[in-house]
Amino acid sequence: MSSRFRIRNLIAVALIAAPMLMLPVAQAQIGISLNINIAPPVLPVYEQPPLPAPGYMWTPGYWSYGDAGYFWVPGVWVQPPSAGLLWTPGYWGFESGVYGWHAGYWGPHIGFYGGVNYGFGYGGVGFVGGAWRGGVFAYNSAVANFGTVHVTNVYEDRLIVTQNTIVNVDHVSFNGGVGIQVHASAIEMQAAGEQHFQATAEQVQHVNFAAQDRAQLASVNQGRPATMVSANINAYHAVAQQHIQSQPISAADRSVGRNYNPNTREANQDQRIANGLRSGQMTSGEAAQAERTQANIDQQVHDDREANGGKLTEQERQQINGEQNSASRQIYDLKHNGNTVKPNEVDDREANQQQRTAEGLRSGEMTSGEAARTNENQAKVAQQVHNERTANGGALTKQQKQQANKEENKNSKQIYNEKHNKNKD
Repeated sequence: MSSRFRIRNLIAVALIAAPMLMLPVAQAQIGISLNINIAPPVLPVYEQPPLPAPGYMWTPGYWSYGDAGYFWVPGVWVQPPSAGLLWTPGYWGFESGVYGWHAGYWGPHIGFYGGVNYGFGYGGVGFVGGAWRGGVFAYNSAVANFGTVHVTNVYEDRLIVTQNTIVNVDHVSFNGGVGIQVHASAIEMQAAGEQHFQATAEQVQHVNFAAQDRAQLASVNQGRPATMVSANINAYHAVAQQHIQSQPISAADRSVGRNYNPNTREANQDQRIANGLRSGQMTSGEAAQAERTQANIDQQVHDDREANGGKLTEQERQQINGEQNSASRQIYDLKHNGNTVKPNEVDDREANQQQRTAEGLRSGEMTSGEAARTNENQAKVAQQVHNERTANGGALTKQQKQQANKEENKNSKQIYNEKHNKNKD
């Protein structure tokens, strides 16, 4: 499949309303339908399946929330309730200390969806995947994946895709707080006052199947859903029914899922540092600062868990979240202070190590205590690289590169050992 159909830095959170609140086509009310204390996971990278037939419209995947915590609703092609209607994705918004779900809806124009870049036409502003022309939906070939389906109503507009894309390299899944910093435009506010219709009965059924599919639970798949997308709703339903019959969601799953937050925030911060190093937005010295901050937070989480039989109290969670908010601002400032470095193999190696730590935290293979050690060691190497570059006018000698690589080899072994020693948070 062509790389133009792959989401890279585009995806973010939600597209269809919470299952218990979605109704067949009817007048929709815009508002917050759920308030959750835990942030939704980052969105996984996936590819859009081919269009099943002309007339279908794409609704990307997203994290919804049920009695077993966050679960992934696969992206899918659906038929609109009537000609002339477009789907405005729902989105999670952070306000007053909670994450609120704003339900998606059908309407004549696209409204505000948090500025979240969902990809495949939903770049954060409006919809550029197609348009209604004379009662027939025409597809923008710069976005849609037709596969082998013959589509006659096609146009190509790559410029509008670029103009309506909000870059979100960290895959942040919500608006507000430390998430996406975008507000509704005048046009989007005007669209909010139009007549809207809630998700179709078919969409409701799709979400309900995902809610019962254990393989879609974030607490089970560690943020990597078994089914990310489906070409059509019925195809996924067949898969979901097999999962429901073979391994139904248990009471234990519900208990774990409602409290699921396994180092997700820590992993996201490490990922952001890795992205900053890889892009050149963060220097080694800046990465060292951010890594030391993360090491301290990781160690605090580890110590608090040790003192409480493996869990954090609500007060400790709030304290850690406050510190991560400060750390998040630090990372943002370091990435946007104008200090840059040309992407290079040394920083790329540092980024790869940081990426592995993030993956270890996200999968549960690394504990917070183990991540604290790896971050501390990475900070030492990053600081060493920074100091040597400063002393040499911005460059490293061949010997210094070899030494840095040797240190990274040690860190690489450490990360491998910590990810494979069976210790779990």
